[in-house]
Amino acid sequence: MEDPGGGDGGQAAGSPPGNGSCGGGGGSKGKQASPKGREMFKNQRRESEGSVDCPNLEFEYGDADEHGAELSVQGRGWLELEEASQKAYIMRLLDRLEVVNREQRLKVARAILYLAQGTFGECDTEADVLHWSRYNSFLLYQMGTFTAFLELLHMETDNSQACSSALRKPAISLADSTELRVLLSVMYLMVENIRLERETDPSGWRATRETFRTELTFPVRSEEPFALLLFSMITKFCSGLAPHFPMKKVLLLLWKVVLFTLGGFEVLQALKIQKRAELGLPPLAEDSIQVVRSMRAASPPSYTLDLGESQMAPQSSKQRGRRGRKLLTKQDSLDIYNERDLFKNEEPPPEEEEEAGEGESTLDGELDLLERGPLVPPLLSQTPTTERVTFPKGLPWAPKVRQKDIEHFLEISRNKFIGFTLGQDTDTLVGLPRPIHESVKTLKQHKYVSISDVQIKNEEELEKCPMSLGEEEVQETPCEILYQAMLYNLPQYMIALLKILLAAAPTSKAKTDSINILADVLPEEMPITVLQSMKLGIDVNRHKEIIVKSISAVLLLLLKHFKLNHIYQFEYVSQHLVFANCIPLILKFFNQNILSYITAKNSISVLDYPSCTVHDLPDLTAESLEAGDNNQFCWRNLFSCINLLRLLNKLTKWKHSRTMMLVVFKSAPILKRALKVKQAMLQLYVLKLLKIQTKYLGRQWRKSNMKTMSAIYQKVRHRMNDDWAYGNDIDARPWDFQAEECTLRANIEAFNSRRYDRPQDSEFAPVDNCLQSVLGQKLELPEDFYYSYELWLEREVFSQPICWEELLQSH
Repeated sequence: MEDPGGGDGGQAAGSPPGNGSCGGGGGSKGKQASPKGREMFKNQRRESEGSVDCPNLEFEYGDADEHGAELSVQGRGWLELEEASQKAYIMRLLDRLEVVNREQRLKVARAILYLAQGTFGECDTEADVLHWSRYNSFLLYQMGTFTAFLELLHMETDNSQACSSALRKPAISLADSTELRVLLSVMYLMVENIRLERETDPSGWRATRETFRTELTFPVRSEEPFALLLFSMITKFCSGLAPHFPMKKVLLLLWKVVLFTLGGFEVLQALKIQKRAELGLPPLAEDSIQVVRSMRAASPPSYTLDLGESQMAPQSSKQRGRRGRKLLTKQDSLDIYNERDLFKNEEPPPEEEEEAGEGESTLDGELDLLERGPLVPPLLSQTPTTERVTFPKGLPWAPKVRQKDIEHFLEISRNKFIGFTLGQDTDTLVGLPRPIHESVKTLKQHKYVSISDVQIKNEEELEKCPMSLGEEEVQETPCEILYQAMLYNLPQYMIALLKILLAAAPTSKAKTDSINILADVLPEEMPITVLQSMKLGIDVNRHKEIIVKSISAVLLLLLKHFKLNHIYQFEYVSQHLVFANCIPLILKFFNQNILSYITAKNSISVLDYPSCTVHDLPDLTAESLEAGDNNQFCWRNLFSCINLLRLLNKLTKWKHSRTMMLVVFKSAPILKRALKVKQAMLQLYVLKLLKIQTKYLGRQWRKSNMKTMSAIYQKVRHRMNDDWAYGNDIDARPWDFQAEECTLRANIEAFNSRRYDRPQDSEFAPVDNCLQSVLGQKLELPEDFYYSYELWLEREVFSQPICWEELLQSH
């Protein structure tokens, strides 16, 4: 029972410490046991890196993995007791939690953890364990267990003795965070079990779920939401004041608390529809979640050059002519392609491979955040084969047009035909030819007004007319409460999350000044056998993967909810992420063999919860650890990759300065390699990132990557007058990037100041001009004022001469 814990956060109580693994996951191998094993590992790695024939991944993206995977955690039996007896037993346990003796408190907390894990000692099947885990979690909450554990968590986080003891130790291990891990495991199990909704749940459970959600969202007994306590633990850990905090469990709990209180992606979609209706905006043209789920993955691009072709003599003019005609055929075939083999026969230009190396040196030279790491070497292209060409049935997305795009189109047309413009007037078409009328009509039919556009317009009006419009009515939504609580320390929270993400990235190298995220996975005694070393290696890799999964999910949920709540809340978080080098950090994460990362097997299936609690544990061998599980891919790693790509899209969308960061850091080769993963959602967000920078990559890149361009045309939403494929847009010209970020920052500060900073001496605050009411106000004065009042009168009033003539002259 050394490391009992729930959810990707640890093994079940009673399992061997430090060797837990989570369901639905995998990773790269640990240390090898034999020359034969090492050779097999090399062959697998070579096949993974060299082969582009990745099978379609049957991955369903959602808010979280399956319930069992997310929990990858005598006498008369508990299952035989009546509910009243069970409640009485829980009350006795809670009473014993209040004892002074630390060891006794820990023993009682572990007993409660055993209940939260489903009293697996009395269960025969995994389904029974999960059922009783949910039942017991609801029962524990109804008896006030979460509140009691919250008080214990406050006490442990404020325990200065434990912090100072950890700071003095040369190496921190699992033993330094035993109490915290037990508390966080119980809280995680309760949040995850109660969060999960099922149609068969009793009506009382639904009421309990809403009460629990309210308790986590709105501060009742404390002055802050529960999520803020977890954020403060993260910043305290990153500052070095509490190096023993178990960050994996803290981050997992934070993710599930944010997911529970704010809502997942389905809730976000419903809130978006509701908010558009409240603002009087037309409904959405499609459900983006369903569109993405119905997409099919395309075949990955080839990165290879024919070896025979590279050794041939220079081409004759006739051969060059044939090659040129072939490229022209590609250009004319944007609409004609085979969906099953979209990227086939695509050859990268030699300069793209050079750009990859230049991108490495750019990242190394510009940012200390990134270390040099070898890129995947260019592979060789396959011989072209004839494929049956089919026409697409239709594009998945309805095209969109912004108001700004219509204004820009009319400005160009008016300058061309009548010689002057009419500003933002999009209705007057006098003097313009008939085709322009039709074009404007078509653009207006596909005009899309976002919630953000309305919010920005309202903010501009409030800044211009603060007196006439009065104060804005702000709804106390869960998202608004969380933003207000995070506001003043939000930069520190974002920096702390990115520090941990950097330390957990598989491409990161160990540094002496980096934070130690392995404090809650390393045992007190290091392994002495090969088998123990392999177990620890798998645990360490799994530990890092879970941290990446949690941070990526938390950041994405915060950005999406803040954007829906108010665009400037989203921009505030985004700008601090950008300033903390989030963009190059994500690119650094993808600068690896993503296919190997997604198919990694860093799990020991026999130790997964709840399997390990009801089945006899077999003897583990080096061969069984090398074999791993039979899963086609690691759910958490694919989930993390999609989240990070979505995060990168959020940060760079409609931001030319940040798009140029993608170009400067040579992200195109890095992102293009991620297309080797045959999963539609991941490919979609990679193609979005490539689309926004194609105009800056040059004609040669576009000409040599026509299959990628075709994939963008097929899968990414169209902006009707966006000239992304040719680079003729005005946005491709030099841009004052610093001014763009400064303007955005000024707008954000004005928003935060207007809504959240309300000083009493504001120039718009009402003034009381009545002498009697002013003198009649009761003011609270400090205690020392009464002791020094007479002295102050003597020094400041009576001893100072009053020149009455000057007073009269000044008036």
